[in-house]
Amino acid sequence: MATMLLLTFLISSLIMVTVGLAIDSMEILRLGIDGQLSVDPSDVETASLDFGLLTRGQPLAVLHPASAQDISQVVKAVYGSNQVMTVSARGHGHSINGQAQTTNGVVIQMSGWKGGNKPPRPRVWAEERYVDVWGGELWIDVLKSTLEYGLAPKSWTDYLYLSVGGTLSNAGISGQAFNHGPQISNVYELDVVTGKGEVLTCSEDENTELFHAVLGGLGQFGIITRARISLEPAPKMVRWIRVLYSNFSAFTSDQEHLISLHAEPSNQKFDYVEGFVIVDEGLINNWRSSLLSPQNPVKISTLFPSGGVLYCLEIAKNYHESTAQTIDQEVEFLLKKLNFISTSVFTTDLLYVDFLDRVHKAELQLRSKGLWEVPHPWLNLFIPSSKIAEFDKGVFKGILGNKTSGPILIYPMNKN
Repeated sequence: MATMLLLTFLISSLIMVTVGLAIDSMEILRLGIDGQLSVDPSDVETASLDFGLLTRGQPLAVLHPASAQDISQVVKAVYGSNQVMTVSARGHGHSINGQAQTTNGVVIQMSGWKGGNKPPRPRVWAEERYVDVWGGELWIDVLKSTLEYGLAPKSWTDYLYLSVGGTLSNAGISGQAFNHGPQISNVYELDVVTGKGEVLTCSEDENTELFHAVLGGLGQFGIITRARISLEPAPKMVRWIRVLYSNFSAFTSDQEHLISLHAEPSNQKFDYVEGFVIVDEGLINNWRSSLLSPQNPVKISTLFPSGGVLYCLEIAKNYHESTAQTIDQEVEFLLKKLNFISTSVFTTDLLYVDFLDRVHKAELQLRSKGLWEVPHPWLNLFIPSSKIAEFDKGVFKGILGNKTSGPILIYPMNKN
């Protein structure tokens, strides 16, 4: 099975949209909108920053839209003006290189509404198994809405406090992607405000070119104001497992084997496959490694090879009360085919919603220590499996050494 590996340095997916346009600065303040157009210094300050904290862009105003029409009005005014001004859409601000910022322009704040009218809440179509959501809705709120009907989206990012429009502009990848594809593979329909201010509905059958351009298009083709997302019955519980490797080849071979099972029946495959690199013992206790409890009898330091690098395979299996009796046998069967360090198995059972939202708990811990709102350099790469061994030797065991305290994630992905 041809595979690729996505390496994620830091937390999760980018969020942003940027449209370079033009308008007179006073004209935009006179637009009649249902939401709120703010020049409040606190709003402007918030919109000038992003999660990366590497750049800053000071906007003239911040739009808190109540509808796609509010966004359309602003973009149309900009498009029809002779004065140069930029418009940028911002979700939860998790871009890292200024994609959600603008200088001397308008930031459209898609998430975190203030006063006045608000955009529509998620609407779940239980029988059809999809949900319509505002582009600025956070995934955690989408999950809460769909769970009321016993349903959930199929594919996620590791961190749920990201906006729908933001992750759909970047692909949206997590450990479920080998099974269901990234989030952009699980969208039926979009409403998009184009660079001319048009509000267009697009799908596989309508405005198809725009549909495929916007999904994963990094915000270059418009602003997502509504997404229709596929749902499935939500599991109740998750068996969450981590195992360690000192041999990189064994680690990647096992990852590739597990994602090759995507077409097998659900009882013969895992539902989540990920992994991360541990470049020194100190990282065992970082936010990403909270499952590796110090109460476990295995002493991690005894496992470190001379190069000081270990690899952790992170896997999970969903289940319901009706299948709880067989989960042990299914997991045992799958683990028997893997080549991890036999004494390094860490496992726990938790609610499905707690598994999906696990990074947020770590975020709260980091915030309490003042370690969240700091600069976040961040790099995502797709690497063909034929070259990943060279990358391990040159980067994980070479350039990085023990010089990083950030998480290094490895997602195995089927090439198609």
